[in-house]
Amino acid sequence: MNSDAKAESLVHEAADAALTGPPVTTPEAAPVVPAQPATLPRKVMLGLGAVSLLALLVSGLLWQKLSTIQEQLARQSGDATAQSVEARATAKQAQDLARESAARVAVFDARLSEVSLQRTQLEELMQSLSRSRDENLVVDIESGIRLAQQQAQLTGSVEPLLAALKSADQRVTRAAQPRLTPLQRAIGRDIDRIKSAAVMDTPGLLIKLDELVHQADELVLVNAVATANGLSLVKQQTSTAVATHWWQRSLQVVFDEARNLVRVSRIAQPEAALLSPEQSFFLRENLKLKLLNARLGLLARQLESSRADLADAGQLINKYFDASSRKTQTMATLLQQVQAQMKALQLPRVDETMAALTTAAAGR
Repeated sequence: MNSDAKAESLVHEAADAALTGPPVTTPEAAPVVPAQPATLPRKVMLGLGAVSLLALLVSGLLWQKLSTIQEQLARQSGDATAQSVEARATAKQAQDLARESAARVAVFDARLSEVSLQRTQLEELMQSLSRSRDENLVVDIESGIRLAQQQAQLTGSVEPLLAALKSADQRVTRAAQPRLTPLQRAIGRDIDRIKSAAVMDTPGLLIKLDELVHQADELVLVNAVATANGLSLVKQQTSTAVATHWWQRSLQVVFDEARNLVRVSRIAQPEAALLSPEQSFFLRENLKLKLLNARLGLLARQLESSRADLADAGQLINKYFDASSRKTQTMATLLQQVQAQMKALQLPRVDETMAALTTAAAGR
């Protein structure tokens, strides 16, 4: 604004000078010069003054516009400087944020590596626990099956073995481990084989042995007089019934009594005829002991001993007892049935299951 005022004052002064003409000098200031006639007309001077004034106005306007442009440039420069400062601050913040992000990424990477390591260790621990659980399951099943085998051998029944195999099958099914699938298949095959196997009827044999022990006291010895007396009594009654007269009946009775005084019989074993009553008692007791020993041997699963005792009992019956007696024949037949039924008891083995357990315990 000061420059505009100065320009206006200069324009006014130039206009006043053009209108008034050149300044008047006093006689004391300058020597007197003779007056000369004006070389330029007055209108030309006015035109020049107007042109000068217009030029000054244009110059003022240009100056004002230039000032305005300078102010705008100054403001734009200030804004650019402020934006530059702000951009630098933003760039610094971005750098700080980038450094912080890089630090966080490094921390996250470290934590991720730690978590990965922990996960690997946890998986290894879980696999170790799973293997340990499977191994404990296999060992437990094996011990249960071995105990069931011993019980089956003691009792002569396959029920303990079947129960152990079924329980093992259920436990393997609940475990749901693919590596135990061969074991489950082996257990199933052994269960089917045991169910289809024929087993000796131990309770029935024990009942028959008890019957043989009870019948031992009723057997008739070979040298027993009661047999001959019984036969003679029957013949006497028959002959007496045939005789019609009293004297015939009397003669028949006397004849029968005389014939009974001497008895002639055929005995294959001479020592059987020499048994005294006391020896007969001990013979029966010995026979009963043989049968009881065979019963105990059957209960103890000592089949060889039981068969030997039954064979000895059969020899005693054939040697010292009357083979023509019905009771002796009945006892001999029952003894033969027991000997035929007492076959070698071979309990079904579970070798396939035991092999599968060994393979599973080895981890293959």
